[in-house]
Amino acid sequence: MFTGIIEEVGTIRAVRRGARSVVLTIGASRILGGVKLGDSIAVNGVCLTVTSFTASEFTADVMRETISRSSLGNVNSGSEVNLERAMPADGRFGGHIVAGHIDGTGVIRAIQRDDNAILFSIRTTPELLRYIVEKGSVAIDGISLTVTRVSDSDFGVSIIPHTAGNTTLVKRKIGDTVNIENDCVGKYIEKFMNFGKTADSLLV
Repeated sequence: MFTGIIEEVGTIRAVRRGARSVVLTIGASRILGGVKLGDSIAVNGVCLTVTSFTASEFTADVMRETISRSSLGNVNSGSEVNLERAMPADGRFGGHIVAGHIDGTGVIRAIQRDDNAILFSIRTTPELLRYIVEKGSVAIDGISLTVTRVSDSDFGVSIIPHTAGNTTLVKRKIGDTVNIENDCVGKYIEKFMNFGKTADSLLV
Protein backbone atom coordinates (compact mmCIF):
# COMPACT_ATOMS: atom_id res chain seq x y z
CA MET A 1 0.00 0.00 0.00
CA PHE A 2 1.11 3.54 -0.80
CA THR A 3 -0.14 7.02 0.09
CA GLY A 4 0.63 8.98 -3.07
CA ILE A 5 3.15 11.21 -1.29
CA ILE A 6 6.20 11.09 -3.58
CA GLU A 7 9.52 10.60 -1.79
CA GLU A 8 11.95 11.11 -4.64
CA VAL A 9 12.27 11.71 -8.37
CA GLY A 10 14.43 8.98 -9.89
CA THR A 11 15.92 8.52 -13.36
CA ILE A 12 15.57 5.58 -15.74
CA ARG A 13 19.12 4.37 -16.38
CA ALA A 14 18.42 1.39 -18.60
CA VAL A 15 15.46 -0.21 -20.37
CA ARG A 16 15.73 -3.83 -21.49
CA ARG A 17 12.75 -4.75 -23.64
CA GLY A 18 11.56 -8.29 -24.16
CA ALA A 19 8.87 -9.55 -26.49
CA ARG A 20 6.11 -8.74 -24.00
CA SER A 21 7.92 -7.36 -20.96
CA VAL A 22 10.41 -4.75 -19.83
CA VAL A 23 13.18 -4.69 -17.23
CA LEU A 24 13.86 -1.23 -15.81
CA THR A 25 16.99 -0.03 -14.04
CA ILE A 26 16.19 3.08 -12.02
CA GLY A 27 18.64 5.44 -10.37
CA ALA A 28 17.67 6.65 -6.90
CA SER A 29 19.13 7.47 -3.49
CA ARG A 30 16.67 8.27 -0.69
CA ILE A 31 14.28 5.39 -1.28
CA LEU A 32 17.09 2.82 -1.33
CA GLY A 33 17.77 3.24 2.38
CA GLY A 34 16.97 -0.12 3.97
CA VAL A 35 15.72 -1.63 0.71
CA LYS A 36 15.51 -5.43 0.44
CA LEU A 37 14.94 -7.84 -2.44
CA GLY A 38 11.22 -8.23 -3.00
CA ASP A 39 10.30 -4.81 -1.61
CA SER A 40 7.58 -2.83 -3.38
CA ILE A 41 8.32 0.58 -4.89
CA ALA A 42 5.77 2.64 -6.80
CA VAL A 43 7.24 3.97 -10.06
CA ASN A 44 4.99 6.65 -11.56
CA GLY A 45 2.26 5.05 -9.49
CA VAL A 46 2.91 1.48 -10.64
CA CYS A 47 3.74 -0.99 -7.87
CA LEU A 48 6.94 -2.81 -8.91
CA THR A 49 9.05 -5.41 -7.09
CA VAL A 50 12.76 -4.85 -6.48
CA THR A 51 14.65 -7.69 -8.19
CA SER A 52 18.18 -6.36 -7.58
CA PHE A 53 19.77 -3.20 -6.21
CA THR A 54 22.97 -1.34 -5.45
CA ALA A 55 23.61 1.78 -3.40
CA SER A 56 22.46 3.97 -6.30
CA GLU A 57 19.94 2.02 -8.39
CA PHE A 58 17.47 -0.85 -8.47
CA THR A 59 15.91 -3.06 -11.13
CA ALA A 60 12.31 -4.19 -11.55
CA ASP A 61 10.37 -6.30 -14.01
CA VAL A 62 7.35 -4.87 -15.82
CA MET A 63 4.92 -7.49 -17.11
CA ARG A 64 2.65 -7.30 -20.15
CA GLU A 65 -0.49 -6.45 -18.13
CA THR A 66 1.27 -3.43 -16.61
CA ILE A 67 2.61 -2.28 -19.97
CA SER A 68 -0.87 -2.42 -21.50
CA ARG A 69 -2.49 -0.38 -18.71
CA SER A 70 0.21 2.19 -17.94
CA SER A 71 2.76 4.47 -19.56
CA LEU A 72 5.79 2.51 -18.31
CA GLY A 73 6.17 0.79 -21.65
CA ASN A 74 7.04 4.18 -23.16
CA VAL A 75 9.81 5.28 -20.79
CA ASN A 76 13.37 5.59 -22.08
CA SER A 77 16.81 5.95 -20.57
CA GLY A 78 16.94 9.39 -18.98
CA SER A 79 13.21 9.62 -18.23
CA GLU A 80 12.39 10.95 -14.78
CA VAL A 81 9.91 9.02 -12.63
CA ASN A 82 8.10 9.52 -9.31
CA LEU A 83 9.14 7.07 -6.59
CA GLU A 84 7.49 6.02 -3.35
CA ARG A 85 8.25 3.13 -1.02
CA ALA A 86 5.40 1.07 0.41
CA MET A 87 4.03 2.67 3.57
CA PRO A 88 5.41 1.25 6.83
CA ALA A 89 2.89 0.11 9.44
CA ASP A 90 3.90 2.99 11.72
CA GLY A 91 4.02 5.64 8.98
CA ARG A 92 1.86 8.73 8.57
CA PHE A 93 -1.01 8.49 6.10
CA GLY A 94 -0.53 11.81 4.32
CA GLY A 95 -2.36 11.11 1.05
CA HIS A 96 -5.03 8.47 0.33
CA ILE A 97 -5.09 4.70 -0.19
CA VAL A 98 -3.00 4.00 -3.30
CA ALA A 99 -2.53 0.37 -4.30
CA GLY A 100 -0.09 0.93 -7.15
CA HIS A 101 -2.44 -0.88 -9.54
CA ILE A 102 -3.06 1.42 -12.49
CA ASP A 103 -6.62 1.54 -13.85
CA GLY A 104 -5.65 3.20 -17.12
CA THR A 105 -4.13 6.31 -18.61
CA GLY A 106 -5.15 9.84 -19.47
CA VAL A 107 -3.81 12.61 -21.70
CA ILE A 108 -3.04 16.14 -20.51
CA ARG A 109 -5.24 18.48 -22.53
CA ALA A 110 -4.53 21.82 -20.78
CA ILE A 111 -2.12 23.35 -18.27
CA GLN A 112 -2.88 26.70 -16.67
CA ARG A 113 -1.15 28.67 -13.91
CA ASP A 114 -3.42 30.00 -11.16
CA ASP A 115 -1.36 32.25 -8.86
CA ASN A 116 0.86 29.79 -6.93
CA ALA A 117 -0.96 26.70 -8.21
CA ILE A 118 -0.92 24.90 -11.56
CA LEU A 119 -4.16 23.51 -12.98
CA PHE A 120 -4.11 20.37 -15.14
CA SER A 121 -6.99 19.12 -17.28
CA ILE A 122 -6.73 15.43 -18.07
CA ARG A 123 -8.81 13.62 -20.69
CA THR A 124 -9.61 9.98 -20.05
CA THR A 125 -12.22 7.31 -20.74
CA PRO A 126 -15.77 7.11 -19.35
CA GLU A 127 -14.76 3.85 -17.62
CA LEU A 128 -12.29 5.79 -15.46
CA LEU A 129 -14.31 9.00 -15.14
CA ARG A 130 -17.19 7.13 -13.49
CA TYR A 131 -15.06 6.73 -10.33
CA ILE A 132 -13.71 10.30 -10.28
CA VAL A 133 -15.68 12.77 -8.16
CA GLU A 134 -15.19 16.46 -7.44
CA LYS A 135 -13.18 16.97 -4.22
CA GLY A 136 -12.37 13.27 -4.22
CA SER A 137 -8.90 11.72 -4.54
CA VAL A 138 -7.09 10.39 -7.59
CA ALA A 139 -3.49 9.27 -8.14
CA ILE A 140 -1.76 10.72 -11.22
CA ASP A 141 1.63 9.11 -11.93
CA GLY A 142 1.50 7.99 -8.30
CA ILE A 143 0.80 11.47 -6.89
CA SER A 144 -2.14 11.79 -4.51
CA LEU A 145 -4.20 14.73 -5.79
CA THR A 146 -7.61 16.29 -5.13
CA VAL A 147 -10.05 16.50 -8.03
CA THR A 148 -11.16 20.09 -8.70
CA ARG A 149 -13.81 19.37 -11.36
CA VAL A 150 -15.18 16.57 -13.53
CA SER A 151 -16.90 16.60 -16.93
CA ASP A 152 -18.05 13.82 -19.25
CA SER A 153 -14.68 13.81 -21.03
CA ASP A 154 -12.03 15.05 -18.59
CA PHE A 155 -11.24 16.11 -15.04
CA GLY A 156 -9.09 18.71 -13.35
CA VAL A 157 -6.50 18.68 -10.58
CA SER A 158 -4.49 21.49 -8.99
CA ILE A 159 -0.92 21.13 -7.73
CA ILE A 160 0.73 23.29 -5.10
CA PRO A 161 4.36 24.53 -5.27
CA HIS A 162 5.62 21.70 -3.02
CA THR A 163 4.16 19.06 -5.35
CA ALA A 164 5.53 20.91 -8.37
CA GLY A 165 9.01 20.96 -6.87
CA ASN A 166 9.09 17.34 -5.70
CA THR A 167 7.45 15.39 -8.54
CA THR A 168 7.66 15.10 -12.32
CA LEU A 169 4.18 16.49 -13.03
CA VAL A 170 5.32 20.08 -13.58
CA LYS A 171 7.59 18.84 -16.38
CA ARG A 172 4.72 17.28 -18.28
CA LYS A 173 3.42 18.88 -21.47
CA ILE A 174 0.06 19.04 -23.22
CA GLY A 175 -0.42 15.74 -25.04
CA ASP A 176 1.62 13.69 -22.54
CA THR A 177 0.17 10.43 -21.22
CA VAL A 178 -0.15 9.94 -17.46
CA ASN A 179 -1.04 6.94 -15.30
CA ILE A 180 -4.35 7.05 -13.42
CA GLU A 181 -5.37 5.05 -10.36
CA ASN A 182 -8.90 5.67 -9.15
CA ASP A 183 -9.74 5.81 -5.46
CA CYS A 184 -10.43 2.17 -4.58
CA VAL A 185 -13.34 3.00 -2.25
CA GLY A 186 -15.74 3.75 -5.11
CA LYS A 187 -14.82 0.57 -6.95
CA TYR A 188 -15.46 -1.58 -3.88
CA ILE A 189 -18.80 0.10 -3.17
CA GLU A 190 -19.92 -0.50 -6.76
CA LYS A 191 -18.88 -4.14 -6.55
CA PHE A 192 -20.75 -4.70 -3.29
CA MET A 193 -23.89 -2.92 -4.54
CA ASN A 194 -23.97 -5.00 -7.73
CA PHE A 195 -22.99 -8.35 -6.22
CA GLY A 196 -25.26 -11.09 -7.51
CA LYS A 197 -26.95 -8.92 -10.13
CA THR A 198 -27.08 -10.18 -13.70
CA ALA A 199 -25.67 -8.21 -16.61
CA ASP A 200 -29.22 -7.51 -17.85
CA SER A 201 -30.33 -6.05 -14.52
CA LEU A 202 -27.36 -3.66 -14.46
CA LEU A 203 -28.56 -2.12 -17.74
CA VAL A 204 -31.97 -1.16 -16.33
